[in-house]
Amino acid sequence: MDPNLIVYMGGEYVPLSEAKVSVLDHGLLYGDGAFEGIRMYNGRVFKLKEHIRRLLDCAKVLMLDIPLSQEELEQVVCETCRKNQLRDGYIRLVVTRGVGDLGLSPTKCPTPYVFCIAATISLYPEEMYKTGIPVITAQQRRNNPTILDPQIKSLNYLNNILAKIEANHAGAQEAIMLAQNGVVAECTADNIFIVRDGVIYTPPIYCGALDGITRQTVIDLARGAGYTLLEQEFTLFNVYSADECFLTGTGAECVPVCSADRRTIGTGNCGPVTAHILELYRHYVRANGTEIY
Repeated sequence: MDPNLIVYMGGEYVPLSEAKVSVLDHGLLYGDGAFEGIRMYNGRVFKLKEHIRRLLDCAKVLMLDIPLSQEELEQVVCETCRKNQLRDGYIRLVVTRGVGDLGLSPTKCPTPYVFCIAATISLYPEEMYKTGIPVITAQQRRNNPTILDPQIKSLNYLNNILAKIEANHAGAQEAIMLAQNGVVAECTADNIFIVRDGVIYTPPIYCGALDGITRQTVIDLARGAGYTLLEQEFTLFNVYSADECFLTGTGAECVPVCSADRRTIGTGNCGPVTAHILELYRHYVRANGTEIY
């Protein structure tokens, strides 16, 4: 990462080399906190208000009192981008429980801590948006929403990381995660969609998926373009036999899947529906967002 980056740290903008978090911060010690990954396109921060709203919602569930308002958090994001002269990039906005002691209790952390990083990103090579990526199914199941709701973008991502390790060992780009009852939930860092006979399907949130902002954008764009899109449970059988499959996420955008567990999906390349959705998405994100310059 560029050592000349400027990072927002608890009220100050400092060089990356000076951006440090206390070893007693409960975000580090216990994963106690929340975050947002946000994209910037063409000098505009995409869906900024929606991202900040989701962060505040997560903080409310965690009973984490962020010391900044929605408007102040939006300003932090925009100013961090401006100080790094970014026009296209990725933003990571994080709030931790703050500094406490070595005990578990959050009551020992009087002041939550906010930091923001803005840099460039390229998650997948551009050719993979034409050829697709291989995925596997992880043995690691998605957290049960009754235990730890996946809608909370907490700093504890071990559930996802263990599944990602399985993908890495299998030489795959991503891993499908199943809910406790065996239906498809999502992937380690992306929501999943399949296409069959021109109809697009994606798992409902209650299956254990993050309520992704890119996911919702794609749903709106697809329906606006005339596609039938259903939020409906499905299993690996439906993935294997799909005409097309694609994943969505802030970093990934809309990436096609060429195979799942070594079963070729459709033609084994980006299908026509996926290609159309990707085209719609890329056009939309470059023309919409909060202008910062």
